[in-house]
Amino acid sequence: MKLSEFDFKLASTRTALHPADNRDESRLMVVHKKTGKIEHKQFKDIIKYFSEDDVLVLNDTRVFPARLYGQKEKTGAKIEVFLLRELNPELNLWDILVDPARKIRVGNKLYFGDGELVAEVIDNTTSRGRTLRFLYDGPYDDFREKLHEMGQTPLPKYIKREEEDFDRERYQTIYAKHEGAVAAPTAGLHFSKHVLKRLEIKGVDMADITLHVGLGTFNPVEVEDLSKHKMDSEELIIDQQAVDMVNNAKANKKRVCSIGTTSMRALESAVSSSKTLNTYRGWTHKFIFPPHEFSIADSMITNFHLPKSTLLMMVSAFA
Repeated sequence: MKLSEFDFKLASTRTALHPADNRDESRLMVVHKKTGKIEHKQFKDIIKYFSEDDVLVLNDTRVFPARLYGQKEKTGAKIEVFLLRELNPELNLWDILVDPARKIRVGNKLYFGDGELVAEVIDNTTSRGRTLRFLYDGPYDDFREKLHEMGQTPLPKYIKREEEDFDRERYQTIYAKHEGAVAAPTAGLHFSKHVLKRLEIKGVDMADITLHVGLGTFNPVEVEDLSKHKMDSEELIIDQQAVDMVNNAKANKKRVCSIGTTSMRALESAVSSSKTLNTYRGWTHKFIFPPHEFSIADSMITNFHLPKSTLLMMVSAFA
């Protein structure tokens, strides 16, 4: 497959800058794979498409406020820092992206707030990537609290507005538990407590997995031949309880629905030779594009995706 096959014109006016007033009242397009029939509904209508003992696979990762703004030592230049991954909690080492990257070199110091946090650049990783060491003498929990105070919700770049107060709550699924993502698993943002309760009453099971979404999911593909694209690794945890739920549903010919591309990547990263789900604890860099034979989920809920994105490629492979 070629990158150019996934290109299309997307008018900037087609991207919503604010969510619907109620999570479950976003618009929903239902595509029936067998017939090609398309229906237009509201998200809360998904309840009618599931039956007792079907399984929804939810990514319970929690987004942390990963975007910081600091000043460069001496020049005072404003620098955007995006926290990607904690490398060493004892040494306060982080993998980060910086913008503008050309101004940031090894040995530079960055100041955040009124100098409450100071960090030193100790290595280059990629053109925009750096390794940063925060110089903080207090307890680790206090340091993390400082990051939360100063950090901003990492809204995607295509949401072209400043962070607003409600974003911390709305750019988070209602079932988020384990902090570690730098972007939300956005398909899950439409679930409300009401929808989850009605699904539960109907007998639908929820299998929680954790995939800490990294920016690699959104990195542009820069090669025409998709087989040459390399995904960044993301941390993945699938426990025995989720495995049992999913495999029992498959054995009983019940529906297994992946909530989002992150859940789908997780499932496809932990497939056994007999096409069942295994437990998993580690990292995955699985890149799914057409043609791909999916082994676990037989349905998925996902958002619309940008041109040339790896997310669009996965959804195309599934459709």
